[in-house]
Amino acid sequence: MKSLVIIPTYNENLNIERLLRNIFSQQRKFDVLVVDDNSPDGTAATVKFLMEEFPNQLFIEERQGKLGLGTAYIHGFKWALKRDYNLIFEMDADFSHNPNDLHRLYNACVKQQADLAIGSRYVTGVNVVNWPMSRVLLSYIASKYVRFITGMNIHDTTAGFVCYTRNVLETIDLDKIAFVGYAFQIEMKFKAYLKKFKIVEVPVIFTDRTKGESKMSGNIIYEAVFGVFKMKFKSLFKK
Repeated sequence: MKSLVIIPTYNENLNIERLLRNIFSQQRKFDVLVVDDNSPDGTAATVKFLMEEFPNQLFIEERQGKLGLGTAYIHGFKWALKRDYNLIFEMDADFSHNPNDLHRLYNACVKQQADLAIGSRYVTGVNVVNWPMSRVLLSYIASKYVRFITGMNIHDTTAGFVCYTRNVLETIDLDKIAFVGYAFQIEMKFKAYLKKFKIVEVPVIFTDRTKGESKMSGNIIYEAVFGVFKMKFKSLFKK
């Protein structure tokens, strides 16, 4: 199974080299596509330097502005589908997602035949490190809220550490994904759920970043909370 890890970046120069070396040191081979939104801190330059060390395994797509997490992943998905990748992973650049867990998502898709594997913070309780309690509660309640509204049997509906099989991304109309921020993760899972793909949650420990700045904002949360109603409402008229 040829695998691609997509990593959106904006000002992640403090983390990106260590993360990439960690991914490439895994026993299983993963290619990596970095989608950089014109980071002023030199993230793209670091990636390009490392591309000489990891040819045909590390790639970069540079965009001209900060266009949002969702559009970065859509860009990466389309890039992957033009090539012969079977498994496509989403992963943050800040080490909140442990590269050692990539093989666990891989195994969920290959051995358990999942169409979508989710690195879940909440399937076995609350597995979050270094977050303030207020943020833990916000994230946990948001996932419960989304689960209630949408009917999805998923504990971590807002998770951003996931693996899609090629079939899922070919089936979902990527041009009709509406959300670009936090709600993007919810919408992609909801689309897969409506298509009746097999979804498996893999318990992982989420660790908050120690370097760089968080991209979380009030607008992102607003989109997630109110966008879910709109998303569910539209789905009722498409049955």
